Amino acid sequence: MEFRQISYFVAVVETGSISAASRRVHIAQPALTRQIRLLEEDLGTRLLERHARGVRLTVAGRALYEDAVQLLDARTQIRTRLAALGSGVIGKLSLGITVAHLWVPEVARLLGSYRERYPRVAFEVFPLLSGPQLDRLREGTLDAGILYLDSAEQPGLETRLLQHDHLVLAVPAASPWADVPPRQLQELKGADFVWGFRSASPVYYDRVVAHFARLQFEPRVVQYGADNITILSMVAAGLGIAIVPAASSWHPMPGIRFLGLAELDACDMPLWLAWRSGNDAPALHNLVALVGDCFGGEEKQ
Repeated sequence: MEFRQISYFVAVVETGSISAASRRVHIAQPALTRQIRLLEEDLGTRLLERHARGVRLTVAGRALYEDAVQLLDARTQIRTRLAALGSGVIGKLSLGITVAHLWVPEVARLLGSYRERYPRVAFEVFPLLSGPQLDRLREGTLDAGILYLDSAEQPGLETRLLQHDHLVLAVPAASPWADVPPRQLQELKGADFVWGFRSASPVYYDRVVAHFARLQFEPRVVQYGADNITILSMVAAGLGIAIVPAASSWHPMPGIRFLGLAELDACDMPLWLAWRSGNDAPALHNLVALVGDCFGGEEKQ
């Protein structure tokens, strides 16, 4: 029993005759008659009774017709669903984003554009620091990540450069630095700093420390925070000052002033999109295709 034969049978039932059905399915009448006979032989029972005005269903024919309609509908639904999956119109996509970049306009534009174009994709966004993102990307529990990397060459991953970030100084609004900003890092040598843990984002941490080493500056760290939001909350509470990605300033926080320093502007902090090599999910590659529209970054693989 073939789907083609079932569709021919349904056409005969719904048109009421072999001749009308042959015009509907665009095959010659003798060929259609032969296919119906082959279907009856395969099932071992008569499905139609021929008479002068057309055909009449047998008991078995009525039972088959009810099932055949459902079967053809199910085939159409399966084809439609698989086509949608194959084009990335439906499916599931998980994306990690560094906490500091959740409010960056380009990131927001990427998320909004993806949701607008593919509303039926289950889109999951996880605020994660770069270290946990890398772990989950390599484990296969995250489809893509927006994070800090030290280069395009990452074992097991494909990458695309999104933009270049830099660093800024965050101080309490009531701090003297808010009124008279420092001009060099050395002026902050005796200040209390709030810092992050290296394990949370090794690439970011090492890049910042290396930059400070070139400037012969070592911050006096008195407090630690788990991520940039926590660090900034501690700064707002007056527990110290912090050096954070400039992207952090997109998230307004009462009680904090963000200050630019030429020495911090010089620390390049490239932001990347990364995904696991071999992940050919259309929903993922639709996201990658949108990156150029939202960021204009140059692809690196």
